[in-house]
Amino acid sequence: MGLLALALVGLAAWLIWTGRLQRMSARDGMALGTALVGAIMAAKGKPLIGAPLLVGATLFFFAKSQPGRKRSGPGKPAPQPLSPQAVIDARELLGVGPDADARAVRAAHRRLIASVHPDKGGTEALAAQINAARDLLIKDMSQRH
Repeated sequence: MGLLALALVGLAAWLIWTGRLQRMSARDGMALGTALVGAIMAAKGKPLIGAPLLVGATLFFFAKSQPGRKRSGPGKPAPQPLSPQAVIDARELLGVGPDADARAVRAAHRRLIASVHPDKGGTEALAAQINAARDLLIKDMSQRH
């Protein structure tokens, strides 16, 4: 019983440490609820019911935390190609040419965001546009290669 309580506290600590409790989805909540039910069942003397629930919830959160894992399912559309006009607009906003590489895009973004950041008196909308332009250009570069 003590080991299961420690495992549950460890899971909760991990969720808090990684910040997952702040952006918890319905699936995350169900997995956490399953872990709680499993711990309670195991603590009440029914480990054959509780242990699989705890293991399943742990595997769910472990699989979700793996970096670089692409999640595409029936509910997620395939990535669409970027429109050429959006790329041109992003280049104009950041002030980089068509031959600029990722390093030049990031440097232009840093220079521009430093002057229009909301902390420096700029607007959040303009900062968001600049960030989106950088992300779009980096994504365009990765799709072309």
